[in-house]
Amino acid sequence: MGADLERWRLILGPAAEGATGGLGEENAGRDAALDWLYGRDDDLGKRGVRRGGARSGERGAGDEPSILTTVDWLDGIHRLFPKETIERLERDAVERYEIHDVLTDPEVLARIEPNPALLKAVLRTKHLMNPQVLEAARRIIEEVVRQLVEKLSVQVRTVFTGSRNRRPSQHRRARDFDLKRTLRANLKHYRPEDQRVAIERPHFHSRTSKRLEQWQMVLVVDQSGSMAGSVIHSAVTAACLYALPGLKTHLVAFDTAVVDLTSEVDDPVELLMKVQLGGGTDISSAVEYAAGLIENPRRSIVALITDFYEGGNPSRLVHTTKQLCQQGTQFLGLAALDEDANPNYDRELAGRMADVGAHIGAMTPSNLVEFVAERLGT
Repeated sequence: MGADLERWRLILGPAAEGATGGLGEENAGRDAALDWLYGRDDDLGKRGVRRGGARSGERGAGDEPSILTTVDWLDGIHRLFPKETIERLERDAVERYEIHDVLTDPEVLARIEPNPALLKAVLRTKHLMNPQVLEAARRIIEEVVRQLVEKLSVQVRTVFTGSRNRRPSQHRRARDFDLKRTLRANLKHYRPEDQRVAIERPHFHSRTSKRLEQWQMVLVVDQSGSMAGSVIHSAVTAACLYALPGLKTHLVAFDTAVVDLTSEVDDPVELLMKVQLGGGTDISSAVEYAAGLIENPRRSIVALITDFYEGGNPSRLVHTTKQLCQQGTQFLGLAALDEDANPNYDRELAGRMADVGAHIGAMTPSNLVEFVAERLGT
């Protein structure tokens, strides 16, 4: 059987075998692994994919091959697929099909590849875990947080090592490359035959160190279930900003209650272990709490990270937001703080807050760091 026919058989399922022929051993293993997961889907079932008893942990009688356990399945996909595919399969197992033993069996957790999607799933289900399983889950939290902190720390160092000014510099650093000045100075070397400018002398900016006066940053984070990604990135961002000179960082989490997590902000792993996702939402109480932390309104930033679906008092929330903005506090209302920055939020309430002076939008963590840096440099 040719490789192309095997690929078509994998795409079309067992019903196509009359036209394509059977599968080789390795592709048969891939097919079984995909069937174990996606055979749960009704739409795929209509296509002719074998469905029999594929639910996690179930075993059935009959002539079909024995049903894989989750551990068998994980072992198989790590042997049969590239890393990017493995991550997608594990993410779908957790998020799309809610295969809970991926997150409640320590043997499974020991095999699974840490990634942000699994971390979000751990945060949603850790209240169901016994201490042994929770300790295994901590490995996922630690590894993903380490990766996120490592990435964001580089961006923080870059932003806060100094601001560019217009004076030229003899120090040739890629991040200080002055594109406009370089193009102007080298236009005489334009080559029309290949439509390129030959750069004979590149130009660079100089940098001046930031003189940071004391500012205050209050991150107010909605810990409802839909905000899991933003909670993770808020914890990591707060940790990276916490050690900056001239910036006093607070982290406040809320649902119907308000919890000040500032004492844990230097340890994002421990902080995330304490977060409890889910429950109601009282945004107005959380913003009022943040307002009570403000020491110098004109040197303060409040970043509210929420989907704006208010379970408390919307009018009180708008009133408190207006007071903060009028006293000179920079107020950010972020519908998402994660790498995708794809928000899903109550636009009506967010619009009312924008009308009284709040900046409403969505940001990646690096965008937020740049925003803070601009304010601290003023």
